[in-house]
Amino acid sequence: MTFFELAFWVSALVAIGGGAMVLLTPSIVHMAFWLLGSLAGFAGLYLHLGADFIGFTQILVYIGGILILFLFGVMLTNRSDVPVRGAVSWRFLVPGSIAGVASLGFLVWLVAATPWATHALSPPEPPTPGIGFDLMSRYILPFEAVSVLLLVAMIGATYVARSREERSDEPFDDKGEKGESL
Repeated sequence: MTFFELAFWVSALVAIGGGAMVLLTPSIVHMAFWLLGSLAGFAGLYLHLGADFIGFTQILVYIGGILILFLFGVMLTNRSDVPVRGAVSWRFLVPGSIAGVASLGFLVWLVAATPWATHALSPPEPPTPGIGFDLMSRYILPFEAVSVLLLVAMIGATYVARSREERSDEPFDDKGEKGESL
């Protein structure tokens, strides 16, 4: 087994195992960490396929941005009144299983019916060098502005999500007057 085959199988197992653990883990914080592993496995698969730009974008945007923002939001809005384990109803098990088996059957048929190339393919041409240069020079300011905007929106959503009782410990009430301190 070559290094590239080993890298493919490790990435595939990490992606599939992480996805399966997202479904089986009862804690939403643990789900987010398993999702991190799954997204990292898919980034490895993209890199293995020669799609370097998509692989690194997967790492920077999904793992470095969206997933960390998700973890930040989950940890700040740690609400104990939202059940995770009992949230899924068993009445959706049969239709979901039928849809899953039908999708799996379609994918198996699609793989079996595809005429696969049996000769070695030529290596992919390198991507346009201007993509990375444009992204990190010309568009870096809008990129960073969007990240700050997302952070402010997430903090605002956290503030709105807090209940009235949780906000009662603030030193000022809604009218700006000093409230009782504990």
